[in-house]
Amino acid sequence: MAAKVWENDGRSWSSGGVCMSCRKTWLVVPAVVVFALVLSTAIFSAVARAQVAHGEQVQIAPPLVRAVDPPAADATAADLEQQGDQLRTEKLYLDALDYYHAALVKKPNDARILNKVGITELMLQRYKEARKAFEKAIREDREYADAYNNLGVVLYENKKYGPALKEYHKAIEKDANSASFYSNLGAAYFSKREFDPAVAAYQRALELDPDVFERTSRAGVQAQLPSPEDRARYDYTVAKLYAKMGLSDQSLEYLRKAKEAGYKDLKNVYKDAEFTELRKNPRFVELMASNTPVISD
Repeated sequence: MAAKVWENDGRSWSSGGVCMSCRKTWLVVPAVVVFALVLSTAIFSAVARAQVAHGEQVQIAPPLVRAVDPPAADATAADLEQQGDQLRTEKLYLDALDYYHAALVKKPNDARILNKVGITELMLQRYKEARKAFEKAIREDREYADAYNNLGVVLYENKKYGPALKEYHKAIEKDANSASFYSNLGAAYFSKREFDPAVAAYQRALELDPDVFERTSRAGVQAQLPSPEDRARYDYTVAKLYAKMGLSDQSLEYLRKAKEAGYKDLKNVYKDAEFTELRKNPRFVELMASNTPVISD
């Protein structure tokens, strides 16, 4: 209900807004009214002082004003796309979307720009919109491997691991030299507890890029592991793969994670052939001898 505003201009009014007297009159206010006004003013002042003095107030900040100029009408599609890329790098996702959509007006149905729209929607966790963008990119270019992979990421994030696997395989059919595709494939298999194909996918990912697990890719995902035991097994598996490749630093790091997570079969590190060389490393001996606390959920 809207507040009513009354304006005092020296005239007396009825409750219906009718002027009762337009002559200059003396207004006699009963003492009880004066007392009520004084009391309410004192209470308001006390409340105001209490609010100012309170050290744990939560105040909602005003909405942020966009600092980015809207897309220029005379800008080319390439310029708009480039500006969208820069805004996405700066995590100004909504502004980036404005520029990508403006680019699509200039260059309709461009698969690459549609894929970037999908990635940006994915960053905003707007999975439905992201899926539509990736599916449209695929319709525009059936050979676009990135779009298949990114569609797989959307499905994976929604825990639809089977459909995600199909999209990752399609991406690999188009481009078999992407470490991220194999890493995502391994994550989906691991989430389904299909460990043998997961290990094979991870091994291929490491062969293509030994640092694939050390970076955070905007198009990549990590295994969604349902239990601490599965997470520990994942860490041990990655440690074994790194050891097999002779990457001792990375292997020791994931072995430490597996130990902290309480991997129940950690004793296998003394008999698994992949760790033969690593067992000669003094840091391995030190790690295994340490009383690493087990981290539980």
